[in-house]
Order: sequence, then structure tokens, then C-alpha cells
Amino acid sequence: MSDVIRLLPDSVANQIAAGEVIQRPSSVIKELVENAVDAGASHIDVTVTDAGKTCIRVIDNGKGMSPTDARMAFERHATSKIREASDLFSLHTMGFRGEALPSIAAVAQVELRTCREEDTLGTLLEIAGSKVERQEAVACPKGCDFSVKNLFFNVPARRKFLKSNQTELSNVLAEFERIALVNPNVAFTLTHNGTEMLNLPVTGLRQRIMGVFGKKLNQDLLSLDVTTTLVRISGFIGKPESSRKKGARQFFFVNGRFMRHPYFHRAVADAYENLIPSGEQVSYFIYFEIDPSSIDVNIHPTKTEIKFENEQAVWQILSAAVKETLGRFNEVPSIDFDTDGMPEIPAMDIRQDSYASPQPPKLSFDTSYNPFDVGRPQMSYPCGKEKRSDWEPLFDNLEQRGKAVPLVDEGVDSEMLSMESYRQERGETHNLYEGQNEAKPSESAVRHYQYKGCFILTSVKSGLMMIHQQRAHIRILYDRYMRQIQSHKNASQRVLFPDMVHFSPAEVPVLEDITDDLNYLGFELSDLGNGTYAINGVPAGIEGLNPETLLTDLVHTAIEKGCKVKEEVQSTLALALAKAAAIIPRQILTDEEMDSLIDGLFAVDTPNYTPDGKIVLVVMKEEDIEKMFK
Repeated sequence: MSDVIRLLPDSVANQIAAGEVIQRPSSVIKELVENAVDAGASHIDVTVTDAGKTCIRVIDNGKGMSPTDARMAFERHATSKIREASDLFSLHTMGFRGEALPSIAAVAQVELRTCREEDTLGTLLEIAGSKVERQEAVACPKGCDFSVKNLFFNVPARRKFLKSNQTELSNVLAEFERIALVNPNVAFTLTHNGTEMLNLPVTGLRQRIMGVFGKKLNQDLLSLDVTTTLVRISGFIGKPESSRKKGARQFFFVNGRFMRHPYFHRAVADAYENLIPSGEQVSYFIYFEIDPSSIDVNIHPTKTEIKFENEQAVWQILSAAVKETLGRFNEVPSIDFDTDGMPEIPAMDIRQDSYASPQPPKLSFDTSYNPFDVGRPQMSYPCGKEKRSDWEPLFDNLEQRGKAVPLVDEGVDSEMLSMESYRQERGETHNLYEGQNEAKPSESAVRHYQYKGCFILTSVKSGLMMIHQQRAHIRILYDRYMRQIQSHKNASQRVLFPDMVHFSPAEVPVLEDITDDLNYLGFELSDLGNGTYAINGVPAGIEGLNPETLLTDLVHTAIEKGCKVKEEVQSTLALALAKAAAIIPRQILTDEEMDSLIDGLFAVDTPNYTPDGKIVLVVMKEEDIEKMFK
């Protein structure tokens, strides 16, 4: 039997490596821009066409390469960053494996123009699918000019899995932001389809953050800086009042490299415990400077996961630093009252002779009057009524109400007393809990009882129905919003004074992708440029909600879902808006509101469950209830 193990050709090995290193256009930009930073560039221009699917061009003014180095750079594991394995623990560069360029060249058509400062002529190199097609001398400026065209042209299966242009552009911007945030000493520009999206000059770190995410973020940041023998931690953390459910800017950087670290994120979150509402997050930009020998960055192909030798100690330093910063800027609640700008009220001096305590009002009444003494003259009644018999219907009505409504006892929850009879006759049959046909309440005297401000209890033919009022409202609103989107009809309510909302460059493509659906929901937006939009109209029925926060949450929901199918995006937006606009837990409802809520619930096609699969109603069988009392 012949041998079955053989070496793979270099072209196949490069394509396999590309599957780990180059996953989408944003991966190409990450590798090329990091290489430019490693080359000492002070200015980097990135130009993208069709979100990187057609062309990615990265131009830098770094050191450049010689003709031999330019050719060698596309060989697998060829690198100038390390010489031996021990160098992995003294890294000061972004790249080190020598896999990026050969991986890119294996799945795209690459053109490189490069020149060193001491060279008269530069080098032009063309490679497609790992095959060198041309190399010649050419006149070009100092640095490198990479053009990557037709990504995945020879791997159609992988190209098919790329998302829409808006989604891919959002990923490109996210990678670009991570590099820009950690290199404020480098000027960056980013252009997409001829439109400049970011222009970031050399500046300080705080100004760089403002340049990427907008000036409004400046007022929400607190400076963080602590130095120990183990690590130096610097950067900025958000004020507690700037917390939000979605869209918080959260970044960790270690020695100039972006890092994901859930353990360290927990340290920051714990410091904000009891300072922000549950489920909300704050923005932070935290930079670690640590001895390279105490970390390992070579544990993931994308290099976004880093292993620390003294992880627990760094965690404790980070937690203490965040808490100390919050305390130093008086962001921890105190018992001192804010008297700034308040009028000064002098204290009363009770020792003054002129002081006199207020006297209670005096009432005059006839102490000898007996209303049951029929021999005495009748009192004068209001409104010209002279006989008690004229008021008897009022007394009778009060007596009837006293019988119909139970008296309030201190041990009884007052929420249980908001009850009236369910007036309308209901004879329809609906498919309810566990697929059974259950008739809606049909007795004219049936009442709905609200329990704890969360559930509505009502009688049905087979027993007792319990309805989760918030989920029922979500179910109703979701169906309404979906009808608006699908029928291309909006129920917009114009605002007198438009609100302004700002989106980062990475969020703008997603917003543009869902603009039509937002219009159908009722949002009316005007583009003011530089990621700023005016909210001229909002969906009807969301009174009391912050339109700016709501719109931001919708955009971030679309980013998190990453839906490619239009129907899924529409469903996601409708559900997010329904959850935001639905009644809150423990909200007391009037009888009419409970009637309307139940009517609306049983008018939808699927009243049993919310759109995300949560139970809306439960029916307790009459026989089960009787068993509990036997």
C-alpha cells in the first residue's frame, strides 16, 4: 500500500492560512494598516471601494522595502519582526508571524509599489492567487502603496458568505477605529467610494477619541491614570450618568494592541455596581502598558486575545484604579445636597421675642344639634335641598359602591383594588395556551384583576387566565409596527424642536441600510453631515421615551444582529421598538386600559407568545384549581 501523507503545495497552505487570517475585507485593512504602523509611517491613507470587495488601497510614508524584501514579504512565515521563538516575549510590533501578506495574496489580486528613502527607483510587484505575475523597477514615493483587488476571486464559496456592503463597511470602520484610537501620533484618512469618512490629524489621545466618536462624548469621560511596578493603566472611563443599554464604546489596548478580555471587563463593571441601572454599560478606553515578557499575544489568529502572567493582580489594580477615579471625580453618590445656585434661606431664630407658634383654626358648631331628633327644625342642605329624602339616592349609591368594592385594609395590596366589570360580551373562540381552543370571557359581569402591577387575571370558561401585561403589549405593538413596515405606511408625529443624534462612522452605514424601515416605523431624519442627524419626526405612541436614545438603540440592535435578510432586519427593528414603547412592569392600569389591552391581544394571530418566544398567557384549569382546595 502506497504512502498517503504528503506535503501540501504552498498555494494550498496559503489559502488555508488565509481562512484564519483573512476572513473579510476588514481583515485585510487590519493587517496592512498595522504593517504601515510597524514601518514607522506618520500618515496612512486608506481607500475602499464597495466595502473592500472590489478594491482596498493602503498608502503609507513608512520605511518602504527593497526589491528583494518586497518579493520575500509574500513568502509564508517571512518576517522582519522576530528571529527566534524567544522574540515572541519581547514584541514591540503589531505583526510577527509573517502570514498576513501571503494570506492576502493567496485570495486576491495584489499590486505593491514600494520605495526606500535611499533608493532612486522603487519596486512594482503584482501577485494573483499566490503567483507572481510581474516585478519591475518603477518611480514611486517613499513608503508602500498596496492595492488589493477582487478579494476571494478564486474562492467563490468564501466570497458568497460576505455580508452586504453596509455590514462589511461597518466592520472595516470598526477595525480602522481600533488602530486609530491607539496611534494618535499617526494621521489617518479613510475614503469609501470617493467619499471621505474620516480625517484624523495627529493629536492627543482625548482629541483622537473625539475625532472618531464625536465631541459629545468628551463631557462623559473621566481621566484614568495609575502606575505600578507591574503595569501602567491609563485612559478614560465614562461617568455613571452616561450609561446606556446599547452602544457603549468599550476598548482595551495592551502595548498598542486592541484586546478583548471579558475578565477585565468584569473588573470595570463591578466598579460601577449600584451606580448605574442594571443591564446598562458605560464607555471606556483603557490602555495597558506592561512588560512584553509577561504577556502572550500568540494564542489566536486575530491576536485579539492576550494571556497575562499575573492576570489576577492586574485585575485588582484595574478595579482599584476605576473605583479611585470615580471617587476622585465625586461620581460616587454622597449625602451632601447640591446647593449651588439655590436661594439662601435664613434659619428661624426661635429665641426672638416676636416668635409665636401658629394657632390652629377655630371652628364654631352647635353642640346641642342631634340629627336624629325629628322634633328639631331641619338643617339647611346645600344646593337648595331642604329634605334628607332628596339625598337618599346618593346615599344608596354610596352603599352599593361600598358593597361592590372591597374595603382597603392595610394588609391588602392596593393594586388589587383597581377592578371593574368587563362590560363587553365576548363569544369568539381563540387558540390559546398549549394549543387548546379557549373561549374568551363572555360574561358581562366578568372582572379583570391586576396583580402586582404585572399580571391581569380574568375568568374564562375552563378556569382562570393570567396574562403578562408587558408581554401582551409587546405582542400587540410588534404586529402593529410590522404592518406599518410591510405596508410602507408610517404613523409619524412631527416634533416642534428636532433632537440631534450623532453616530460614529462605523454606525452610519448601518443607519443608511435601515433608513427606509425607520421611516416606515415613523422616524423622520435629516442628514446634517459628519454623522449628525436631526430627528424631525418620531413614531406615534412613544410619548415619554427619549428619541435619541431609542434611535441609537435601534441602530446598535441592527449591528448586533448583523441580519442580511431584509425581513429579519425589519422584525428586529419592530421588536426593539415594541419593547421600548411597551408599558413598564408594575404600571397600574385602569379598567378601560385592561379592556383595551385584552381586546388588542386577542385580535392578533398568535396571542400565546411574544415574537421572541416568551409566554404571554397561562390558563389554570378549573379542575386544577378545585384540586388545590381539596
